[in-house]
Amino acid sequence: MTNICIIKLLNLNMKKIIVFSLFICFWGSVAAQKKTLPNVTVQTLDGKKMNLSELKNDGKPIYISFWALWCVNCIKELNTITDMYADWQKETGVKVVALSIDDERNKQKVKPFVDGKAWEYDVLLDPNSDVKRALNINQIPYSMILDGDGKIVWEHIGYSPGDENEVYEQLKKLTAK
Repeated sequence: MTNICIIKLLNLNMKKIIVFSLFICFWGSVAAQKKTLPNVTVQTLDGKKMNLSELKNDGKPIYISFWALWCVNCIKELNTITDMYADWQKETGVKVVALSIDDERNKQKVKPFVDGKAWEYDVLLDPNSDVKRALNINQIPYSMILDGDGKIVWEHIGYSPGDENEVYEQLKKLTAK
C-alpha cells in the first residue's frame, strides 16, 4: 500500500511540475512580445486629429511623457528635459512627445501653458483618456520610450530629479545598437 501512495504522490507532483513549466513557457512568450501604441485618436494643439499608433520618428526613438496641468512633477520633468532636449536629439535622434491627459474642459488651457513654457516638444491631447485607458495608465507622470520600430521598450512611473539621466542612458543604449 505504501508503494501505491508514493507512486500516486509522484504522479501528482509530476503533473504540477508539467503545469508549472507550461505556465512559465507561456508567460515568457507573452512577456517577450513588446507592446505598441494603441490605435487611438488624439488631438494636436491646433485641434487636428491623428492616430497615436501612427506616431513615427524615421526609425529613431520616441519618448512620451503623460502629463497634466495639475501635475507638479509632470511639469518639473518636462521643464528639466527641455534643457537637455537639443543634446538628446543630436546624440540619439529622439523625438519627445508630451501627451496631456487634461480633460475636455481643461484642454483649452494646455496650449497657452505650453506656449508660455516654450517647450520644443510635440504636444498631444488625450481629453477623453482613451490612450490612458488603452495602456492601463493609472498614475502620472508616466513615461515610455519607443524604439525605432514603434515598440514600447521602457516605461517609468513618477518623477524625481535625476530620472532624466536614466532616460538618457536608455536612449543611448537603444541607439547604440
